[in-house]
Amino acid sequence: MFQYILKRILWLIPILLGVSFIVFTIMYLSPGDPVTLILGEGASEQAYEALRIEMGLDRSFFWQFFSYIKGVFIDQDLGRSYVSNRMVLDEILVRLPNTIKLASWSILFATLVGIPLGVISATRPYTKLDNFVMFISLMGVSIPTFWFALLLIILFTSTLGWLPATGFTTWQHMVMPVFALATSSMGAIVRITRSSMMDVLDQDYIRTSEAKGVSDRKIIFQHALRNALIPVVTVVGLQFGALLGGAVLTETIFSINGIGSLMVNAIRTRDAMMVQGGVLFIAFLFTLVNLAVDILYAYIDPRIRSQYD
Repeated sequence: MFQYILKRILWLIPILLGVSFIVFTIMYLSPGDPVTLILGEGASEQAYEALRIEMGLDRSFFWQFFSYIKGVFIDQDLGRSYVSNRMVLDEILVRLPNTIKLASWSILFATLVGIPLGVISATRPYTKLDNFVMFISLMGVSIPTFWFALLLIILFTSTLGWLPATGFTTWQHMVMPVFALATSSMGAIVRITRSSMMDVLDQDYIRTSEAKGVSDRKIIFQHALRNALIPVVTVVGLQFGALLGGAVLTETIFSINGIGSLMVNAIRTRDAMMVQGGVLFIAFLFTLVNLAVDILYAYIDPRIRSQYD
């Protein structure tokens, strides 16, 4: 098991290198001059040229890329923002708690609601209740998050005046952003839980348990649900990773000071160093979540754990 975990950790290196190359290439080919962004429009040509040489922007593409990679992986330095001149990593770490809080509460809400609904739907297939749950889950997956967030603001802030539309300090501020961001994940969890549970409930050992007179509750929660959790855990892990990087519009709409809103502002101001650092940091978090999911498999399914004992 230790060798498996070590192997997965080592796989992070080529993944992050690939992400770095793609993002660096996109930002390199994008219009805009970092030197002009830093010095402004009124500086002299000599000042522009001196700063361009100092930053290494007069060098080739590959020299700039490998210089950036050296700074990231050897010096643990994501560079400085072209706009604020602050360290990119410091800017990200300041906003990271709000993003983690938003994503964590959203995936927790989606999981606590999605798994029970999926189990209920699977135990009553093709009934009106099943059709209703599937309709709700389909709506959750289909409705764009930003549009749903705007509807929540119109209803609960503009019309009813119950909840604040901006900020992320109290539980009242958290209700709408968490609900808006969790809706899509909840729909996906409901559907995969229903599908996995129906497959497990059709197995021979479930019918044997029923023939022995085991109660339905024990069959569902002690036998069927645990064996059905592997694909559900996969979806929950992937959704959590996606929420960490996909909360951009939600944070922007509700004025939450997180990594998503930081990225939006960096894109607006063409702050290439901040965009590169933010994307790389989010990719790192996503790979860590996937690693945690793989490790969790071994504790859910003893058959997987036995392969590494």
